[in-house]
Amino acid sequence: MTDTEATKRPRAQWAHLFFGKDGLRAGWSMALFLVLVTVLTFVAVAVTTGFHQPTTSKAGTPQPVWPTIGVEAASFAVVGLAAFIVSLVERRPFTRYGLRREAMLPDLLKGMAWGLAMLSVLTGLLALAGALVFDGVALSAGAALTYGALWLVAFALVGLFEEFLTRGFLQYTLARGVAGIVTAVAPNNRHARTIGFWGAAAVFSVGLFAIGHLFNKGETAMGLVSVALAGLTFAYVLYRTGSLWWAIGFHATWDWAQSFLYGVPDSGAMMQGHLLVTHPVGATLLSGGPTGPEGSVLIVPTLLLTLVIIHRTLPRRATAFDA
Repeated sequence: MTDTEATKRPRAQWAHLFFGKDGLRAGWSMALFLVLVTVLTFVAVAVTTGFHQPTTSKAGTPQPVWPTIGVEAASFAVVGLAAFIVSLVERRPFTRYGLRREAMLPDLLKGMAWGLAMLSVLTGLLALAGALVFDGVALSAGAALTYGALWLVAFALVGLFEEFLTRGFLQYTLARGVAGIVTAVAPNNRHARTIGFWGAAAVFSVGLFAIGHLFNKGETAMGLVSVALAGLTFAYVLYRTGSLWWAIGFHATWDWAQSFLYGVPDSGAMMQGHLLVTHPVGATLLSGGPTGPEGSVLIVPTLLLTLVIIHRTLPRRATAFDA
């Protein structure tokens, strides 16, 4: 054995710990992402507190719009930049993590339309059942236009951040890691990618998405069930199209319709400057109580109908593994 051959073998073995057939191993990619998110979060906090001191609001007071926009924009900037840096290390297109250019605007607009429609269906069902009462209008025309526009921006950022965090980089990376393990154990398994996708969806679309809502004020067990079901609904969109844009649009207008248009709690939180005034009536399981419509059992058929709509209106044109 020559000296060159002797040095190449240890290097090959060392490289195998970090790189596989599809590049940097998924575990290292996720570790790098989490380190970058931690560092960038400290930087973001340091920069923002340099301009103004953080303020605290009293318990039970409505959530203001401008701080919401700032927090959500900074949150997406952190996870988006971290994922972009990892994509450079992986030599993988950033769009692979769900933010495809293909059909971006049509998907976004369709998702927005369905989000508004389905939340209206849910609110209408609650009103017909006598579980939600409309008390009147809270804003003048000018204030309604201002708050409506600002909250739409805020919830577009909420949708972008939450969808990318739970079903973007982390979903894609864990899915390819699980698929790689399945292939290593069973090389002839033709369903490795499907197993990887839904395994990752169970962790992030159900687990992380639900945990993110766990500490919301007024959240209930039924509310957490609805969040998990919503996560699976959004994961199904990604599975069929390989894109997050429909889910981002749906997420944005669903929250906007709750928080601004109908003035109902959104996972237990009330927002400043909502158009209509409402209050729940009767048993919490039906009305949603302090959680809002997402805490009502009626959300289950609403989201099941949404799954049917997705299946019928979004043809299978790609997967989350496609380039």
